[in-house]
Amino acid sequence: MKDFAKILKYALPYKKSLVFAFLCLLLTSMINLVLPLIVRNMINAVIVLKDSGALNTLTRDLVLIILFQAAFAVTHNYIFGFVGHRMTTDFRIEFFSHIQSLSLRFFNNRRVGEILSRMSNDITVIQNALVTIPVAILRQTITLLGGLAIIFYLNWKLTGLILLVLPPLMLFARIFGKRLRGFSEKVQDKLARAAVVLEEGISSIKIVKSYTREAHEQQRFQKEIETAFEESVRKVRISAFFGPFILGLTFLISALLVWYGGNQVMQGATTPGELAAFFLYALIIAGPIGTFVRIYTQIQEALGAVRRVYEILDTEPLIQNPKNPIALSRIEGRIEYENVSFGYREESPVLKNVSFEILPGETAALVGPTGAGKSTVIQLLHRFFDPDRGCVKLDGHDIRKLDLKNFLEQIALVPQETILFGGSVRENILYGTLDATEDELISASSSSNAHEFIQQQDKCYDTLVGE
Repeated sequence: MKDFAKILKYALPYKKSLVFAFLCLLLTSMINLVLPLIVRNMINAVIVLKDSGALNTLTRDLVLIILFQAAFAVTHNYIFGFVGHRMTTDFRIEFFSHIQSLSLRFFNNRRVGEILSRMSNDITVIQNALVTIPVAILRQTITLLGGLAIIFYLNWKLTGLILLVLPPLMLFARIFGKRLRGFSEKVQDKLARAAVVLEEGISSIKIVKSYTREAHEQQRFQKEIETAFEESVRKVRISAFFGPFILGLTFLISALLVWYGGNQVMQGATTPGELAAFFLYALIIAGPIGTFVRIYTQIQEALGAVRRVYEILDTEPLIQNPKNPIALSRIEGRIEYENVSFGYREESPVLKNVSFEILPGETAALVGPTGAGKSTVIQLLHRFFDPDRGCVKLDGHDIRKLDLKNFLEQIALVPQETILFGGSVRENILYGTLDATEDELISASSSSNAHEFIQQQDKCYDTLVGE
């Protein structure tokens, strides 16, 4: 539950709305508890008192109470649903923001499909839990405690029969809940593996088609998704037994209540109306008992998703701003590598004691075979990674001591791959400087010999490109 409490912090901005919704929920639950008493009086008015006037009055009261209950129920359902979805949206935004802040080493150790799976599948599981579980716990707790108090007042002997069911139900929920949590985590893991294959196949579709490997990719995806299916079936085997067990136990207790209560009516120990009221309360209480067991299993499933998501959220960025960063008003461009050693893995160094200097205005080329470390040198300069040993200096300053945002805003990276974000040509050109003027936009496109080509498009700079 400590893991699930991490998610509930997102409810704090909406506490006023939640308090109002809770009051509506409280009123709805209390009205539910009053209804069987009215039904009891109606039955007694017909069978015992034979009073049509009392029956008409009670019927009118029952209709009015039901209308009030419906109004309160609609209100709290909407507010709790709205807040649940709002919390999930805030959670997704924070998750995406955190992903953006992580260092490149994190992405080297993770596959994109796995991250996307946690963003979609796992957070969807959490969303379903946030929307349904808190409301269900509050409603069923009020109903259970209030119902037990009333039926204990009506007939404490019959109440004992109901209370006998609680211990085996709680034990059952604990055993099956833990098993469902394990299966749910496995299903999410397998779906993440399938998402990885899917992402790789789509992002590398040109390579796939070039080597006619469509059938191979289909087999890879089918293998992973079938594995996820097998885990899902194991989970279904557990959950399929759960519902009928609860239902059968409920009917069994109901039969015992009717048998025992019917004998009490025939012996004159209670009235038909009181027996009917007690039976209705027993059904009302059976709902929360069964719901609590289902909620426990849902919480176990959600906890698995929370754990997987917070495995990423608890990851700290390796590249961070220093405590007292140095902000350079203007970068001159003097670059120094002093005995720099670096490896993406400790056991496999890419650079060993590399030292060189490039003066401002100089043009330098790094030449070497594939895997020699040319791109690594640039990534260290861009501070995508920090050296394992040695230091990289810019204008005499160790770049690890520079203000990261100020530093990156003054340099530009031209990647080897062509990258287009979904949006217009204008938005892609302005990506590096969002507040650039129209003249600066045209100047940049002209210097790269793109202006004339862009002008030939139907919507010029507003032409949509990217995926």
